[in-house]
Amino acid sequence: MNRFLQRWAVFAGLVVVWELLTWYADDPFFPRPTEIAVAAQGLWFSGPAGDLFLTDTVFDHVFPSVGRLFGGWAIAAVIGISLGVALGRSPAAAEYVGPLLTFMRSIPPPLLVPVFMLVFSVGTTMQLATIVFGVLWPILLNSIDGARSVDATKFETSAVFRIPKPQWILGVVLPSAAPKIFAGLRVSLSLSLVLMVVSELVGTDNGIGSQLLVAQREFDFPDMWAGIILLGALGYALNTVLLAFERKALAWQPKQERTPATVEEKAV
Repeated sequence: MNRFLQRWAVFAGLVVVWELLTWYADDPFFPRPTEIAVAAQGLWFSGPAGDLFLTDTVFDHVFPSVGRLFGGWAIAAVIGISLGVALGRSPAAAEYVGPLLTFMRSIPPPLLVPVFMLVFSVGTTMQLATIVFGVLWPILLNSIDGARSVDATKFETSAVFRIPKPQWILGVVLPSAAPKIFAGLRVSLSLSLVLMVVSELVGTDNGIGSQLLVAQREFDFPDMWAGIILLGALGYALNTVLLAFERKALAWQPKQERTPATVEEKAV
């Protein structure tokens, strides 16, 4: 509890410093946190009580963005884990497919937005394709590495007992690879938030990204900064939830077999 209070005390102190600096600078491009808070309240929390005080902006823009984020991330997770485990347990397949994967993951996902617009036209499908392509690689590569790192003793024991292939994958390979798979999921979750915004900056009229663009074009800087802070808070909340789920899912493993705590894990 003391560490929790200390962290948030530091955060509150930084907000106070931000307020004082922006008050002293008096720059319209950098509004004060109090102005941003008022703008955020008007944008998202001034609705009727029946909707939990949420405004139409939340239902029309925030929720669709979160849905695209989760949808793209979930699709990438299913594809990346399935393909990664298959390639990780098949050295020959990994050798043949490796150059292609290296080539494809070297392409910056934002550059493919025009291609996805031609293939899928403007809309949710294009946005999902952008998110899936960008966040697939951390999950895939970590899944391959995790599947390769299955202990030889476990492999030989399962062969002696003639464990069926599906049971071996679900009961031996996936649990052994789980720490590295979760590491890939954490990285991809952060990327999905970035790519969700990027995909909404082009050819769409709803979503957090499109609202940021509208606010920027109309020189409505408090609303623009409110959207930026919303993205930061959303990323922090999603990462916190995923870390909590990871701790529960990997609680059965010895600490030395888990992935080392990252800076983001220590900050939560």
